[in-house]
Amino acid sequence: MSLEVLEANGLATIQDSGRVSWRRFGVPTSGPMDAFAFRAANALAGNSSNDAVIEIGLGDITLRALHDCVIAVAGVGYALSIYIWDFPLWSSYYVRAGWTIRLNKLDSGMWAYLAISGGIQVQPILGSRSTYLRGRFGGLEGRPLHVGDILRFGRPSRSLNELAARTLQTEVLLAYSDYPTMDVILGPQEKHFMNESIATFMSHEYTVSATSDRMGYRLEGAPLRHRNKAELISEGMTMGAIQVPSSGRPIVMMADCPTTGGYPKIATIVSMDLPLIAQCVPNKSRIRFRETTVAKAQKKYQALMSGLNNSIVEAD
Repeated sequence: MSLEVLEANGLATIQDSGRVSWRRFGVPTSGPMDAFAFRAANALAGNSSNDAVIEIGLGDITLRALHDCVIAVAGVGYALSIYIWDFPLWSSYYVRAGWTIRLNKLDSGMWAYLAISGGIQVQPILGSRSTYLRGRFGGLEGRPLHVGDILRFGRPSRSLNELAARTLQTEVLLAYSDYPTMDVILGPQEKHFMNESIATFMSHEYTVSATSDRMGYRLEGAPLRHRNKAELISEGMTMGAIQVPSSGRPIVMMADCPTTGGYPKIATIVSMDLPLIAQCVPNKSRIRFRETTVAKAQKKYQALMSGLNNSIVEAD
C-alpha cells in the first residue's frame, strides 16, 4: 500500500514524534514543528501518536494514492483537495486508488501534517523515522520528498470505512493566530540580562525573521542587553529555549535545534505554545510573551492532550 509524490515544491519531509533518546550524544530530536497538529492528524487517522507522517511547509505538494486509503490532514495555512473536491483540515477522508491529494499553501500559517492510516513505513534510524536534514539521515534517505518518491504505509488499525469522515471538535484546537501571545518560563539565565531587557522582552512585539528554519526562529524586535558577556560554557538546550546572542536578537530553538548552546537563555516557551510560534509567518506575524509557572504549564499541557484524545467525532 503506497502513495506516489507527483509534485513537491516546498519542504516536505517524513517526521514521527522525534529521536528522543539520543540527545546526550549530540543528536537533535527533530520531529514535528507543530506537535499538536501532528498528534491530531495521527489520532484522526487511527494511528499511534508516534507514527510517521508527511510534514509539509513553504510550498505545495501533490500525491497520488496507489491503493485505497484513509488520510487525515491537520495544521495551518493549507487548502486540501482530494480528486475533484475541496475539504477542510482537521478531518479524515477516504481516498480511492488513483485519486490525487493536493495541499496548496495559503498566506497564513506554515505547516500541515498528512497522516495515512497505518503510518508511513520507512527504516528507523536511531529509533526514529524523523528526517534530520542537516545530518542527512532519517525519513527517506535523510532528504526532502521528491517527485517520483513512493511512500509505503502500514496496515490500518481499523477498517477504512470506520476511520474515514472523522473530525476534531473546533473547541479543542489551539488558538492559532498571526498575533499569538505565548507563555514562557523565565530563565534559566534571566540574571544575565539587564532588568530593562527583561521588561522589554515581556512587553514588546517581535516578528519571525525570514532567515528562520527548522533549527531556530530568529526574532526581530527590540534588542536585549546582557549584563556582562554574551557567551557561556555550552550546556544542554531543548526546543522552546530562547537564546540571546551578542546581537541581542532572540532565537527560539525549534525541532532541529542543537542539543547544547553557549548563549544565555532568557526564557523557554511552554510545550503547548510552541505550535503557535511554529505557525507564525516570517515578516508578518506579531508575537508577544507572558510569564507563567511550571505548574500552570503542566496543567495546560494535560488539558490540551486530554481534549485532543476525547474530542474526535466519529462518522455516523
